[in-house]
Amino acid sequence: MEYIIETDNLSKYYGRLKAVDNVSLGVKKGEIYGFLGLNGAGKTTTIRLLLGMVNPSSGKAYINGIKVSRNENRLWEKVGYLVEIPYAYPELTVKENLRLFSKLRMIGDSDAVDEIIDKLALKEYENIKARHLSQGNAQRLGIAKALIHNPDVIFLDEPANGLDPAGIVEIRELLKNLAQKHGKTIFISSHILAEISKIADCIGIIHNGKLVKEIDESQLENERTKKLVISTRNNSSAFQILEQAGYNVEREDSGLLVIYDNEAINFPEKISVLLVERNQPPFLLKVEEEELENYFLRIIEKNGGLE
Repeated sequence: MEYIIETDNLSKYYGRLKAVDNVSLGVKKGEIYGFLGLNGAGKTTTIRLLLGMVNPSSGKAYINGIKVSRNENRLWEKVGYLVEIPYAYPELTVKENLRLFSKLRMIGDSDAVDEIIDKLALKEYENIKARHLSQGNAQRLGIAKALIHNPDVIFLDEPANGLDPAGIVEIRELLKNLAQKHGKTIFISSHILAEISKIADCIGIIHNGKLVKEIDESQLENERTKKLVISTRNNSSAFQILEQAGYNVEREDSGLLVIYDNEAINFPEKISVLLVERNQPPFLLKVEEEELENYFLRIIEKNGGLE
């Protein structure tokens, strides 16, 4: 399989600290790869390795089949990135910053600056100096700089930082459009699974420098635990009825009854009929799915836990 972004046992050590530990992953053309991990897990270091900003201790990284190195200048013509802090010249306006960056990128399209300002909803702020921007708009400016030269490969490190909910949705839709309609390959890091799950085709979870899990959307849905939550006028009586019927029932601290059996989860109407027939009609009967953040923390716990 041909990958646009690929790593082969990529590692970076700082003394005894294994910031990135033998990470091997691959991202296909037009795919959005969500790179998920707690703060300090190794996300930013991995992106810096992929961009040639730091040299690996061992292993290799490739973009478009070309090995990443500081001397491989041809790689960066079609690569855009935002890593950690969205740097800008503080005394220049948004538009001046983007004009300067377009010159550094040797962009011939005179409309490129105005187009990216419109795409990132920065029109209202184009004449505001960068030092006066809110964190969210500074982040928008950073993303605009990453996208202004129409790159084929995009690396974004925590792009939702500082954005309000509406801004997060706008950036999410922009990135989905770039991948799905324009074939851009996007590598995006975050510590928020709920947001990553709405945009990524594949999710990689990194913990303590190790890639501990790779999963796609359908696998994520299947791996999240589900339970049937039940409540009646008399939960003690309902508990006995369900146990006698062969269900493995648990009581939550709240007093609600919970069943994890797949049969009950897939056919809750059978539980309803049973309880109604025994004069304990349920006033609460719903299937609950594990919260995405709980799933993420469960995976982390299996791989060394929180430190």
